[in-house]
Amino acid sequence: MGITKVIVRHEDFDVSREMEELRKGSGSAGAMVAFTGVVRNRNQGDDIFALTLEHYPGMTESAITAIADKARARWELDDIVVIHRVGRLEVGDQIVLCLVTSAHRGEAFEACEYIMDWLKTEAPFWKKEETPSGSRWVDARESDEKAKARWQ
Repeated sequence: MGITKVIVRHEDFDVSREMEELRKGSGSAGAMVAFTGVVRNRNQGDDIFALTLEHYPGMTESAITAIADKARARWELDDIVVIHRVGRLEVGDQIVLCLVTSAHRGEAFEACEYIMDWLKTEAPFWKKEETPSGSRWVDARESDEKAKARWQ
């Protein structure tokens, strides 16, 4: 069984460095899939200037680790890395990195998508957007719940 690395922090991450660390440490992996989420400039038809993410330290990491464990039970995976940022982020800033390694690409792609679908609905993060009309909290989206439901 490979590593599971879950980090929640304010600081940015270096995708290339994280990928290189996994590549060096995983001789059995034939596939590495990466997803990087970034702050976009529009949501629900409105312009967005920035996004603030809040969380419960400890609880958030445990929830993400549990999601990774479920992915590992479902697919034959080597390593899983999830780095999620919190605090105030501006348009174009990286929010989340999900890296999955496996012997085969199909499992790595599916597991990465599974982790992201579950993270969007199950990890305890709260998002507040800054718009031209002021700040607003982001409600859970039905599309995120549907994405998660397809894995059940």
